[in-house]
Amino acid sequence: MSGDMNLTLKVWRQKNKDNRGRFETYPIKNVSPDMSFLEMFDVLNEQLINEGKDPVAFDHDCREGICGMCSMFINGRPHGPQQGITTCQLHMRSFKNNDTIVVEPWRAKAFPVIKDLAVDRSAFDRIIASGGFISVNTGNAQDANAIPIGKEDADMAFAAATCIGCGACVAACKNASAMLFVSAKVSQFALLPQGQPERKERVLSMVNQMDAEGFGSCTNTGACEAECPKGISISNIARMNREYLGAQLCSNHA
Repeated sequence: MSGDMNLTLKVWRQKNKDNRGRFETYPIKNVSPDMSFLEMFDVLNEQLINEGKDPVAFDHDCREGICGMCSMFINGRPHGPQQGITTCQLHMRSFKNNDTIVVEPWRAKAFPVIKDLAVDRSAFDRIIASGGFISVNTGNAQDANAIPIGKEDADMAFAAATCIGCGACVAACKNASAMLFVSAKVSQFALLPQGQPERKERVLSMVNQMDAEGFGSCTNTGACEAECPKGISISNIARMNREYLGAQLCSNHA
Protein backbone atom coordinates (compact mmCIF):
# COMPACT_ATOMS: atom_id res chain seq x y z
CA MET A 1 0.00 0.00 0.00
CA SER A 2 1.15 3.54 -0.75
CA GLY A 3 2.85 5.14 2.23
CA ASP A 4 3.57 1.85 4.00
CA MET A 5 7.09 1.26 5.27
CA ASN A 6 9.65 -1.50 5.25
CA LEU A 7 11.69 -1.62 8.45
CA THR A 8 14.49 -3.56 10.13
CA LEU A 9 13.95 -4.38 13.80
CA LYS A 10 16.81 -5.29 16.11
CA VAL A 11 15.06 -6.79 19.12
CA TRP A 12 16.56 -7.98 22.41
CA ARG A 13 15.77 -11.65 23.04
CA GLN A 14 16.44 -13.23 26.44
CA LYS A 15 14.96 -16.42 27.85
CA ASN A 16 15.02 -15.19 31.47
CA LYS A 17 17.15 -13.21 33.91
CA ASP A 18 19.61 -16.07 34.30
CA ASN A 19 20.36 -16.44 30.59
CA ARG A 20 22.51 -14.25 28.38
CA GLY A 21 20.50 -12.16 25.95
CA ARG A 22 21.19 -11.21 22.36
CA PHE A 23 19.86 -9.01 19.60
CA GLU A 24 17.98 -10.66 16.76
CA THR A 25 17.24 -8.90 13.49
CA TYR A 26 13.81 -9.06 11.87
CA PRO A 27 12.77 -7.42 8.60
CA ILE A 28 9.14 -6.32 8.58
CA LYS A 29 7.30 -5.07 5.50
CA ASN A 30 4.22 -3.02 4.67
CA VAL A 31 3.99 -1.29 8.05
CA SER A 32 1.27 1.33 8.06
CA PRO A 33 2.36 4.71 9.47
CA ASP A 34 -0.98 4.79 11.33
CA MET A 35 -0.11 1.71 13.39
CA SER A 36 0.93 2.15 16.99
CA PHE A 37 4.32 0.72 17.94
CA LEU A 38 2.64 -2.13 19.81
CA GLU A 39 0.40 -2.92 16.85
CA MET A 40 3.53 -3.18 14.74
CA PHE A 41 4.91 -5.67 17.29
CA ASP A 42 1.65 -7.63 17.03
CA VAL A 43 2.29 -7.89 13.28
CA LEU A 44 5.88 -8.98 13.94
CA ASN A 45 4.75 -11.68 16.35
CA GLU A 46 2.14 -12.96 13.92
CA GLN A 47 4.90 -13.14 11.31
CA LEU A 48 7.18 -15.05 13.70
CA ILE A 49 4.42 -17.48 14.68
CA ASN A 50 3.66 -18.18 11.02
CA GLU A 51 7.36 -18.92 10.53
CA GLY A 52 7.30 -21.36 13.44
CA LYS A 53 9.42 -19.08 15.65
CA ASP A 54 8.98 -17.92 19.24
CA PRO A 55 7.13 -14.57 19.40
CA VAL A 56 8.67 -11.64 21.23
CA ALA A 57 7.43 -11.24 24.81
CA PHE A 58 6.52 -7.66 25.73
CA ASP A 59 4.31 -6.01 28.33
CA HIS A 60 1.05 -4.32 27.41
CA ASP A 61 -2.38 -3.80 28.88
CA CYS A 62 -4.58 -0.73 28.40
CA ARG A 63 -2.89 0.60 25.24
CA GLU A 64 -4.27 4.00 26.19
CA GLY A 65 -1.22 5.49 27.91
CA ILE A 66 -2.45 5.10 31.48
CA CYS A 67 -1.23 1.72 32.79
CA GLY A 68 2.54 2.06 32.32
CA MET A 69 2.99 -1.52 31.12
CA CYS A 70 4.43 -0.84 27.63
CA SER A 71 8.03 -0.51 28.77
CA MET A 72 10.23 -0.55 25.67
CA PHE A 73 13.59 1.16 25.22
CA ILE A 74 13.49 2.31 21.59
CA ASN A 75 16.54 3.66 19.76
CA GLY A 76 18.15 4.61 23.06
CA ARG A 77 15.12 6.29 24.66
CA PRO A 78 12.40 5.00 27.00
CA HIS A 79 9.10 4.83 25.08
CA GLY A 80 10.79 6.03 21.89
CA PRO A 81 11.56 9.33 20.17
CA GLN A 82 8.48 11.38 21.06
CA GLN A 83 8.00 13.44 24.23
CA GLY A 84 5.22 12.91 26.77
CA ILE A 85 3.86 9.61 25.47
CA THR A 86 4.07 5.93 26.30
CA THR A 87 5.09 3.23 23.81
CA CYS A 88 1.48 2.35 23.04
CA GLN A 89 0.87 6.00 22.04
CA LEU A 90 3.89 6.03 19.72
CA HIS A 91 2.88 5.70 16.07
CA MET A 92 4.95 4.38 13.21
CA ARG A 93 4.73 7.71 11.40
CA SER A 94 7.48 8.77 13.82
CA PHE A 95 9.85 6.61 11.74
CA LYS A 96 10.89 6.57 8.10
CA ASN A 97 10.89 3.92 5.39
CA ASN A 98 13.92 1.59 5.65
CA ASP A 99 14.73 2.73 9.20
CA THR A 100 16.47 0.35 11.59
CA ILE A 101 14.82 0.37 15.02
CA VAL A 102 16.59 -1.04 18.08
CA VAL A 103 14.29 -2.24 20.87
CA GLU A 104 15.51 -3.25 24.34
CA PRO A 105 14.00 -3.86 27.79
CA TRP A 106 14.45 -1.51 30.75
CA ARG A 107 18.03 -1.95 31.96
CA ALA A 108 18.14 -1.99 35.76
CA LYS A 109 19.27 -4.43 38.44
CA ALA A 110 15.97 -3.89 40.25
CA PHE A 111 14.01 -4.73 37.06
CA PRO A 112 15.17 -8.28 36.18
CA VAL A 113 14.20 -9.57 32.76
CA ILE A 114 11.27 -11.97 32.75
CA LYS A 115 11.60 -12.68 29.04
CA ASP A 116 12.73 -10.62 26.05
CA LEU A 117 11.32 -7.10 26.54
CA ALA A 118 9.24 -7.90 29.64
CA VAL A 119 10.81 -7.01 32.99
CA ASP A 120 9.75 -7.60 36.58
CA ARG A 121 8.72 -4.21 38.01
CA SER A 122 7.33 -5.62 41.25
CA ALA A 123 9.98 -3.59 43.10
CA PHE A 124 7.69 -0.61 42.53
CA ASP A 125 4.80 -2.53 44.08
CA ARG A 126 6.86 -3.31 47.17
CA ILE A 127 7.80 0.35 47.53
CA ILE A 128 4.12 1.33 47.39
CA ALA A 129 3.22 -1.43 49.85
CA SER A 130 5.81 -0.07 52.29
CA GLY A 131 3.99 3.24 52.71
CA GLY A 132 2.44 4.66 49.56
CA PHE A 133 -1.09 4.75 50.94
CA ILE A 134 -3.28 6.27 53.65
CA SER A 135 -4.28 3.74 56.32
CA VAL A 136 -5.97 6.07 58.77
CA ASN A 137 -9.77 6.07 58.81
CA THR A 138 -10.83 9.24 57.00
CA GLY A 139 -14.54 8.43 57.10
CA ASN A 140 -16.96 8.54 54.21
CA ALA A 141 -16.26 10.54 51.09
CA GLN A 142 -16.83 14.22 51.70
CA ASP A 143 -17.90 17.03 49.45
CA ALA A 144 -15.07 18.42 47.35
CA ASN A 145 -15.02 21.70 49.26
CA ALA A 146 -15.32 20.21 52.78
CA ILE A 147 -11.53 20.15 53.36
CA PRO A 148 -9.92 23.47 52.38
CA ILE A 149 -6.82 22.82 50.27
CA GLY A 150 -4.88 25.59 48.56
CA LYS A 151 -5.09 25.45 44.77
CA GLU A 152 -1.32 25.39 44.36
CA ASP A 153 -1.00 22.41 46.71
CA ALA A 154 -3.94 20.65 45.07
CA ASP A 155 -2.46 21.18 41.61
CA MET A 156 0.97 19.92 42.66
CA ALA A 157 -0.55 16.86 44.37
CA PHE A 158 -2.60 16.05 41.28
CA ALA A 159 0.44 16.49 39.02
CA ALA A 160 2.45 14.08 41.19
CA ALA A 161 -0.41 11.58 41.25
CA THR A 162 -0.38 11.34 37.44
CA CYS A 163 2.71 9.09 37.69
CA ILE A 164 1.78 5.72 36.14
CA GLY A 165 4.77 3.81 37.50
CA CYS A 166 6.05 2.78 34.08
CA GLY A 167 9.72 2.89 35.10
CA ALA A 168 10.91 5.15 32.26
CA CYS A 169 12.67 7.30 34.88
CA VAL A 170 14.68 4.27 36.01
CA ALA A 171 15.50 3.30 32.44
CA ALA A 172 16.62 6.84 31.57
CA CYS A 173 18.86 7.27 34.62
CA LYS A 174 22.48 6.13 34.27
CA ASN A 175 22.29 5.00 37.92
CA ALA A 176 18.87 3.34 37.47
CA SER A 177 17.46 5.58 40.20
CA ALA A 178 13.80 5.37 41.20
CA MET A 179 13.82 8.77 42.92
CA LEU A 180 11.31 10.38 40.53
CA PHE A 181 8.79 7.58 40.96
CA VAL A 182 9.12 7.42 44.75
CA SER A 183 9.11 11.19 45.15
CA ALA A 184 5.92 11.48 43.12
CA LYS A 185 4.19 8.95 45.36
CA VAL A 186 5.48 10.67 48.50
CA SER A 187 4.50 14.12 47.23
CA GLN A 188 0.93 13.30 46.33
CA PHE A 189 0.23 12.55 49.99
CA ALA A 190 2.63 15.03 51.62
CA LEU A 191 0.81 17.92 49.97
CA LEU A 192 -2.66 16.93 51.18
CA PRO A 193 -4.20 17.01 54.68
CA GLN A 194 -5.19 13.34 54.48
CA GLY A 195 -1.55 12.34 54.20
CA GLN A 196 -0.27 14.20 57.25
CA PRO A 197 -0.77 11.61 60.06
CA GLU A 198 1.60 9.11 58.43
CA ARG A 199 3.83 11.64 56.70
CA LYS A 200 7.11 10.86 58.47
CA GLU A 201 6.70 7.08 58.59
CA ARG A 202 5.72 7.04 54.92
CA VAL A 203 8.79 8.72 53.50
CA LEU A 204 11.20 6.78 55.74
CA SER A 205 9.65 3.43 54.82
CA MET A 206 9.42 4.12 51.09
CA VAL A 207 12.97 5.45 50.74
CA ASN A 208 14.36 2.56 52.78
CA GLN A 209 12.47 0.07 50.60
CA MET A 210 13.71 1.81 47.46
CA ASP A 211 17.29 1.39 48.66
CA ALA A 212 16.67 -2.23 49.63
CA GLU A 213 15.42 -3.00 46.10
CA GLY A 214 18.79 -1.99 44.64
CA PHE A 215 17.92 1.21 42.79
CA GLY A 216 20.77 3.67 42.34
CA SER A 217 21.21 7.20 43.63
CA CYS A 218 19.86 10.30 41.90
CA THR A 219 22.28 11.73 39.30
CA ASN A 220 20.74 15.24 39.27
CA THR A 221 20.97 15.25 35.46
CA GLY A 222 17.20 15.46 34.94
CA ALA A 223 17.03 12.58 32.46
CA CYS A 224 14.12 11.11 34.43
CA GLU A 225 11.96 14.23 34.03
CA ALA A 226 12.90 14.55 30.35
CA GLU A 227 11.77 11.02 29.54
CA CYS A 228 8.75 10.76 31.86
CA PRO A 229 5.61 10.27 29.73
CA LYS A 230 3.56 12.22 32.28
CA GLY A 231 6.04 15.06 32.77
CA ILE A 232 6.58 14.47 36.50
CA SER A 233 8.75 17.29 37.81
CA ILE A 234 12.07 16.69 39.55
CA SER A 235 10.93 19.28 42.10
CA ASN A 236 9.25 16.27 43.71
CA ILE A 237 12.69 14.81 44.38
CA ALA A 238 13.69 17.96 46.26
CA ARG A 239 10.45 17.75 48.26
CA MET A 240 11.07 14.09 49.12
CA ASN A 241 14.61 14.89 50.26
CA ARG A 242 13.24 17.56 52.59
CA GLU A 243 10.56 15.17 53.84
CA TYR A 244 13.14 12.46 54.46
CA LEU A 245 15.58 14.75 56.27
CA GLY A 246 12.81 16.15 58.46
CA ALA A 247 11.51 12.69 59.30
CA GLN A 248 15.01 11.50 60.20
CA LEU A 249 15.61 14.47 62.50
CA CYS A 250 12.30 13.82 64.25
CA SER A 251 13.03 10.12 64.70
CA ASN A 252 16.53 10.87 66.04
CA HIS A 253 15.06 13.16 68.69
CA ALA A 254 12.15 10.94 69.60
